[in-house]
Amino acid sequence: MKFEDYRRHDAVGLAGLVAKGEVSASELLETAVTRMAQVNPAVNAVTMDLTEWGRAEVKRDPTPGPLAGVPFLLKDLGALLAGSATSSGSAVFKDQLAVADSAIVTSYKQAGLVIFGKTNTPEFGLMPVTEPALLGPCRNPWDVSRTPGGSSGGAASAVAAGIVPAAHASDGGGSIRTPASACGLFGMKPSRGRVSFAPLGEGWGGASIQHAVTRSVRDSAVLLDAVCRPQPGDPYFLSAPERPFADDVGREPGKLAIGFTTAALASEALDPECKAAVLDAARLCESLGHVVEEVTVPGNLAAMQQAAGDVIGASIAANLDAEGDRRGRPIGEDEVELLTWAMYQRGKGVAGSTYVRGLAAIHAYGRAVAGLFERYDVLLLSSLGSPAIPIGHLTEDLRQYTPRLFAFMPNTQAFNNTGQPAMSVPLAWSAGGLPIGLQFVGRMGEEAGLFRLAGQLEQARPWFDRVAPL
Repeated sequence: MKFEDYRRHDAVGLAGLVAKGEVSASELLETAVTRMAQVNPAVNAVTMDLTEWGRAEVKRDPTPGPLAGVPFLLKDLGALLAGSATSSGSAVFKDQLAVADSAIVTSYKQAGLVIFGKTNTPEFGLMPVTEPALLGPCRNPWDVSRTPGGSSGGAASAVAAGIVPAAHASDGGGSIRTPASACGLFGMKPSRGRVSFAPLGEGWGGASIQHAVTRSVRDSAVLLDAVCRPQPGDPYFLSAPERPFADDVGREPGKLAIGFTTAALASEALDPECKAAVLDAARLCESLGHVVEEVTVPGNLAAMQQAAGDVIGASIAANLDAEGDRRGRPIGEDEVELLTWAMYQRGKGVAGSTYVRGLAAIHAYGRAVAGLFERYDVLLLSSLGSPAIPIGHLTEDLRQYTPRLFAFMPNTQAFNNTGQPAMSVPLAWSAGGLPIGLQFVGRMGEEAGLFRLAGQLEQARPWFDRVAPL
C-alpha cells in the first residue's frame, strides 16, 4: 500500500479496507513500518521497535474487532504488554518485563489492533515535554526544533508524522491534551473511572486516565468504546455508556450553553495567538447556534496545585520505594533525573495527614468548578499557554522551571483533578504554522456530549488533511 493512500484514511477507514479485502493487515503493517523507518530518526517518537511482534500477530487468524488490522503503538508508560518492558521513560524500569497484558492492552487486542512498538515519554510522565535522558528527546513533526509536548509526546509525534493514525496515550496533568494541541491532533481525556488501570489501582490520586491521540474524532470514540469496560476491583468506575460513543460523533449536539475564558488559569496570560484562537473558537461555536458567554472559572486553584504536587510527589516516592524494596537497595540519586529526584524527596516528606488534606483540597476544587456546569454545558479555553516550545526550553534554567512549566500548560491540570472529560481540538494554527488546540471541558461522565460537539466542529472546520510537513 502506498503511504499516500495509507495517510488518507483514519483508523476506522483502514479497518474498513481490511474488512472489505481491499488491503491486508500485513500490508498496513509494512506501510507503517516503512514510514517509521523513514521518519523516526528525525523525531524519535517510537523508542521500542516491536515490528516482529506485529508481524507474528498478523499471521494469526485476524481478530474480528472494529479496528481489525490497524497498526497501533503503545505509550511506554501505564500500559503493560506481556513479555515486553515498560520503562516509564526511566532507567530504573528499562529491563523489567511485564508478565501479563494490562486490561487496556487486552481490549486493544480484542479490537483487532496490531501493536508494533512503544512511544517515547518523559521519566514517569512528569513533564509536559518529552525529553527523557534514557530515550532521548522527541521532536515535533511540525517543527523538529520544538517539542511535541508530553507526556504522550511520542504518541502524538508518531501520529502527526504519519506512522499510525492513532496511538495509546495517558493524561495525569494534560498529557493527552498537551501533545494533541502541540501536534495538531484530537485528544480526548476521558472522565475519571472511564478507563480501567487494571491490574493497577489508580494514578496520582485519581488524576490520571488512559486513552489515545487521534487524527479524527470518530477514531477517538471507537477506541474509547473498545476500552471503557470496568474491571473487577476497580477503585472507582463509570458504567459503559447506554449507546456507543461512536454513535454520538455524527449526532447534532443541540443548542449548548458554552462558557469561555481567555485566562491562563495557572499563569499570568496566554500567548496572544492562543488568546485569539479562543476568541475565534467562541465565535465559531456561536455561529453554529450555541449560546456563548465569557466566564470566570471558580475554585482555589493554588490550593489544588499545592495538593496535586504533594500527591504526585508521594506517588513517585511510593513507586520508587517499592522498587527499592523489591531489589533490596534504595533508589539512588544517580539513577533518576533531577526533577524526578526532587519530586521523590518532596514525596518522602509528605505526611499521611498532609496527603489526606491534599485530597480534600482537590475534591473541594472539583466541587467549586462543578458549580459552573450547573449553568453551562461546556467550558471553552485554550489547551496550552502557547504553541509548542523549543526543545530544552523547560530545563535549560531550572530556576525558571516552574514559571515556564505553567506558562506552557496553565489550563490542563485543573480538569485532571476535577475528573471531568476534556478534549483538545485542533482548530487553529499560529502565524508560524504551529498547531493551536482549543480545550472543551464537559460535565463528569458526559464524553458523549463532547464527542457530538467535536464532530460538529470537525465538520465546520476540517483538519484531517492538514498534515505536518515532515
